[in-house]
Formats: sequence, C-alpha cells, structure tokens
Amino acid sequence: MTQRTALVTGGTGGIGTAIVRTLWRQGHKVATNYRNEAKAEAWLQKMVEEGIEVCMVPADVCDPAACTAMAAAVERQCGPVDILVNNAGITRDATFHKMDYQQWTEVVNTNLNACFNVTRPVIEGMRARRWGRIVQISSINGQKGQYGQANYAAAKAGMHGFTISLAQENARHGITVNTVSPGYVATDMVMAVPEEVREKIIARIPVGRLGRPDEIAHAVAFFTTEEASWITGANLAINGGHYMGW
Repeated sequence: MTQRTALVTGGTGGIGTAIVRTLWRQGHKVATNYRNEAKAEAWLQKMVEEGIEVCMVPADVCDPAACTAMAAAVERQCGPVDILVNNAGITRDATFHKMDYQQWTEVVNTNLNACFNVTRPVIEGMRARRWGRIVQISSINGQKGQYGQANYAAAKAGMHGFTISLAQENARHGITVNTVSPGYVATDMVMAVPEEVREKIIARIPVGRLGRPDEIAHAVAFFTTEEASWITGANLAINGGHYMGW
C-alpha cells in the first residue's frame, strides 16, 4: 500500500484517537491539530507509548488562517495532505427557544464551517496530484434530528451537503468525498451522560449496545483505500440499527 499523509482534525478525542490509530496502522503518516497544549502533550505521550508517531500542529479549526497555516505545517513535516478526515466537533445543547446565538455559532463554526476552513487549503493540491480522500464525521442526529440539538443537527446535516457537492466537483480529479454518520459511541462525551439516560438510548438500539470508536475508525479507513475509489458522495450510517433511513 502506498504511504500517504493523513490529517485528522479533533484527533485527540475518542473517535479521533481511534481514527489516528487505524490510519497509522494502515501505514500512513498521520497528523492532527490541538488547542489545549497540556492535553495534547498527555495524549501524544500515550501515542508514543503505543508506538504510534503523530505529527501535532496547533490550530483552531474555526480560524481559516490557522487552518491554512496548519496545512502548510503538516506538508513541511509529513508531506502534502492526501487524506483528510474532518472529525472535529462539539455540542452546546439547548432547546431552540432557549438557545442563544453563541451556542448556535460555536457549534456551526466547529462542526460545519471548519469543513471549509480545513479542506480549502488542501483541495487544490489533491486536484493537482489527482488523488485524494476526504471523509466527514457527521452524526445520526444529522440524519434524524434530536431534541435539544437544533444547532448540532443542522451542522451535521450540512456536513453531508458539503460532501455531496464536493464529491461531484472532484470526482474526475481522483478525489472521493464521503460521510460517516456514527450513532451513539462509547466516548467520554457519551459516557458522561447520566446512566439512566444512556440506558434509555441503548434500549432504542437494535444491536443492544453503544458503538466502539474503532468501529467508526474502520469505516473511515475503508473509505481511504484504493478499493473504495468508486465510492463517492456516500453517507455511511454506523449506529447499530438505531436509525435506518434511506
């Protein structure tokens, strides 16, 4: 397999860490961004202990200039980005009639606008080299909606709109663009939910359990392969049967 450079935003989170591990084990060079230096150093030390080498670059995905600088730094240290996983995301939950503008914009900026900010500096290089893999990490709630998450659901749904437009524009340039929409996964964020609430969520999942981060990472890794070169504009739902929309 050809070794390529992969950039995974939000790589220090639960799903992000699994994606970083999986892409590195596939033989790629892997980079990620960070905002909190102390957290990033602790995470990097854990990766080193596992024998995983990761290029870490400081960048706020909400800042277009910082994302341009991040892409340049990754290229200097690891090579041009051929695989991009737009994974960074946050929640600021509230019912819409109580949601303030900051809660709305923080989520839209981090989950959706970041897709522009991070993808724009690398897309021209992919087109010039006639090879690229871009994967958006959306959510089940971008497909079905969720009470108290109008901001998050709108941003996550918008990510797939971004995917299908970008897929059409770049298919003839050897670039595939796809979306992965996880259901409820056993990350720190989900495990922080009160146990009685988690039990109600699990009760609605036909498989009968939460997902594992590595299950999401496996799907992402598949989309980055040569064997997946005829798949573009797809939205792969990975949710244990929780939502089965067309």
